[in-house]
This record gives sequence, C-alpha cells and structure tokens, in this order.
Amino acid sequence: MPEPSHASASRSPFGERLAVAVQRRGPLCVGVDPHPSLLAAWGLTDDADGLRSFSATVLEAVADVAAALKPQVALYERHGSAGIAALEELLAAAGDAELLTIADAKRGDIGSTMAAYAEAWLGEGSPLAADAVTLSPYLGFESLRPALDLAAETGRGVFVLALTSNPEGASVQHVGGADSVARRIVEAAAAENRRYPGASGGHGSVGLVVGATVGEAVTRLGLDLARVGGPILAPGLGAQGATPAVLRETFGAAYGRVLGTSSRDILAGGPGAAGVRTRAELTLEGLSA
Repeated sequence: MPEPSHASASRSPFGERLAVAVQRRGPLCVGVDPHPSLLAAWGLTDDADGLRSFSATVLEAVADVAAALKPQVALYERHGSAGIAALEELLAAAGDAELLTIADAKRGDIGSTMAAYAEAWLGEGSPLAADAVTLSPYLGFESLRPALDLAAETGRGVFVLALTSNPEGASVQHVGGADSVARRIVEAAAAENRRYPGASGGHGSVGLVVGATVGEAVTRLGLDLARVGGPILAPGLGAQGATPAVLRETFGAAYGRVLGTSSRDILAGGPGAAGVRTRAELTLEGLSA
C-alpha cells in the first residue's frame, strides 16, 4: 500500500498550522464545554438554542487569543441531531475565523467502523470535520490507522490519549512499569511522526493527550515527550488544579510542545464575551511567561 501524502494540496499539515498559531497567539487551547450547570449559570436554556448562544459567545471571546478551540463533543451529542447541528455550526464559524479546532470526541474502534469515525471527523466535505480530533488507542494503536492515514492525507491532526489524570487511568496506562502502556503509546506516536521526515519541520501532526495534573508519572514511567515530534494537549489547567508552573514542572523539556487547555476556569467568566476573554488572557499570560 502506498504511503499517504502528508497533506491535501490546499492545506498545510496540522502540526505546522498549530505551530504558527501558537507563535502568533500563544499556547492556549480553550475548551468549549456547555455543561447544563454552566448553561444555567449563563442564563441559557439547556437545548440547541442554548448551545448555539454559548458557542458563539466563546468563539467571539477567544478567536484572536487562543491557538485552538476544543469543543467537547459529548455535550453536544446529548441533544441529539439538534446538538450536532450546533456543533457543526461552531466548527464552521471557527474555520471562518481562522481558529483551529480540536474535536474532543475520543473515538476508537476497529476496521470499517474506525474508518467511518475518521471520515466523520477528518474527512474532506464532512460537516463535522475539525482540524484535529482526539482518539482512544485502547484497542491497540494500529486500530487507529484509518484516522492516522486520513489525517495525513487531508492535512489534519490527531491527539491520542496517552496519560490521563483520572484515578482509573493508572490501572491501564501505568501497567508494565518501564514498558508501560503509556510509554508504548508515546513511542508509537513518535514513530508515526517520523514517517514524514522533514515534511513538517519538526512539527508533527500526531499529538498526545497528557493530563496537566499527572504529576511525576511522566518521569516515573520514563516517557520521553520531548522526542514525540508532535504537540501535547494538556487538559486540566485551571479548575482541575493545574497552573502554568505545574505544567512546566510536569513536562520539563517538552513544555515547548504543550498546548495548555482550560475550559471551566475560563468559561466561568461568562455570560459575556468580555469576561471570558479576560480570563483567557490571564491564563495565556501565565502560560507564556
């Protein structure tokens, strides 16, 4: 089977586009998480209309402050087709604003089902196509092959779950010690980025999800995140307890590849766009210091 081309003719690889966005705006990713309690706090209805208003306000607030926007797909899916339509509108509007999007869908399956997920979130012409999507590798890293190849073909990216901060994650990800599951995922992502030597100037499009509050687990498990060659999405900044200083300590030499991700702490500045923007700017200031 021939190697997939690294990007569509009309789009630079995701890793390169993200690197440019970070250089211009800084290493902040804002999560768009329309939880029912947050919609209520903003005075919005818990329905598709509420989602649309919420999404539009967040986009307006951070379009020129954040490097990327990360909508939590499940919080749109809970409203059925109307919620998915609201998500499609957000993705399209973010594209018009030239703001990169990461669909936090955490998809993972095998064969034709994985291929269908890939077409939905990464395929040309799909109304759900984002600039990147989060993936779960726990059916085996190679089960993600349809998404990895389609992302390369279309100039999009993926973020593969590697080391998460939820208590249950350790029961899978830490297994194996020096040869842990997490380490194998990290090494597989690094190998995937090496498939395209020189194509991205060191800015690979296969990234990892590593929780901002994993602490010393990165060192204890021997994860060489600095050599992955792709970006690191680090959720947990702000409300979950991580600070920019914690990120620097946790990621060490890999900090330059970290996309600090905050949602609740920034979104608490609503319901007005000005309040959300102020909180985003404060978070970015800490990340860039």
